[in-house]
Amino acid sequence: MASIVESAWQYLITHFNDFQLACLGSFFLHESVFFLSGLPFIYLERAGWLNKYKIQTKNNSPAAQEKCITRLLLYHFGVNLPVMILSYPVFKFMGMRSSLPLPSWKVVLSQIIFYFILEDFVFYWGHRILHTKWLYKHVHSVHHEYATPFGLTSEYAHPAEILFLGFATIIGPAITGPHLMTLWLWMVLRVLETVEAHCGYHFPWSLSNFIPLYGGADFHDYHHRLLYTKSGNYSSTFVYMDWIFGTDKGYRKLKALKSSDDEDDNKQT
Repeated sequence: MASIVESAWQYLITHFNDFQLACLGSFFLHESVFFLSGLPFIYLERAGWLNKYKIQTKNNSPAAQEKCITRLLLYHFGVNLPVMILSYPVFKFMGMRSSLPLPSWKVVLSQIIFYFILEDFVFYWGHRILHTKWLYKHVHSVHHEYATPFGLTSEYAHPAEILFLGFATIIGPAITGPHLMTLWLWMVLRVLETVEAHCGYHFPWSLSNFIPLYGGADFHDYHHRLLYTKSGNYSSTFVYMDWIFGTDKGYRKLKALKSSDDEDDNKQT
């Protein structure tokens, strides 16, 4: 397996230079993973398939879905791509490389874990700041236009928010100067996580059912349903920050009530 990956990587660095891979390659990878993982939830919602796993009964209109896609393309080409290009010198200065040999799995794993921990911490505080009255009204309310989120709404946000919260995602790699392959893996995992958190479905196979402290769709859907002053659940991937600072009390109370109601229903049957 390692030899296959190295051969594929050798092909990439032979046919493309560092700038092309780090900027254009990263952008292409991001768009592919984001839309391929997010678009199916639009079709699930329109077709009504797997509705028993849908968290909210309300559906988004086709017009609202199309508006989301149109603006996403505008934001991605108008904000994300320029940021990737402008940040390239910074990452190169911090030590990012694309050459062989590839890093060991231990190095990749340790860096990815570090990125998740740091991203969770920075994102939590950035997200709470965005829920202050002025910033919510003028910036973060764009993201909350969709009270019933679906996968692609994960990156539907005001350009200022894209830059502000995007800092949480890139600060870890900027500090460590990883191999480009590690950066791509981190980007893929982060995209898949945020799409799943906004997908609007809680499946039996959802990661939150198996990984302790993993937020997932049910946790984040609660955040979108409530008014900004009462929402809570500000965490990114893992929920320990909300637990530490008590900003998930409303969600935990609701879950306890639902669990109690389910037990009562089971007793009656």
